[in-house]
Amino acid sequence: MKGYIYTLYAGADPAAGWILNDPIFKPVPTLGACVPNIRHHIQLDDYVFAISGRIPGIRQYVVGGFQIAEKIRAVDAFRRFPENRLHKGPNGQILGNVIVNSRGEQHPLDHHANFANRLDDFLVGKKTVELTKPSHIEKAREETVPALRAIFGKVGERPFDIIGRASRLSEDQVEELLEWLKSVRR
Repeated sequence: MKGYIYTLYAGADPAAGWILNDPIFKPVPTLGACVPNIRHHIQLDDYVFAISGRIPGIRQYVVGGFQIAEKIRAVDAFRRFPENRLHKGPNGQILGNVIVNSRGEQHPLDHHANFANRLDDFLVGKKTVELTKPSHIEKAREETVPALRAIFGKVGERPFDIIGRASRLSEDQVEELLEWLKSVRR
């Protein structure tokens, strides 16, 4: 078992009003459009974790993660997860992480140039750990950087200084991160 942790793009902070669209933690955790390099390399029973995106003046935090139960194709995800198909939310934000239409072609709301590279390795998860309560998020904002420093043995003032855009986790590091997330929720 191993894991990966990555940072969401700027502004993608669910505690600051952003609706999390990839990964989606409920009702079944999925990761279907972002980080195709991680999705390609990750194996069954590995873990994937996400850190909120940068917002000036707001500390980033580990939003959550899940263990990988399956890897499927995007066209199969279209059938299995209709609630995750791309659509516009009430505020105009594009929601969902299924990037194909019913014919398996690029959905009109998906504007990424690397479409063909993102069709495989749609991740379906289990064992979700997500921080949603305001008190847990506040604690995670305070503790994320010190926790990442301890887990990775690196110094830095923000997640990017410690993990860059993404990092691989050993089995021990996955266990440490899971234990820290559980401690935040206690």
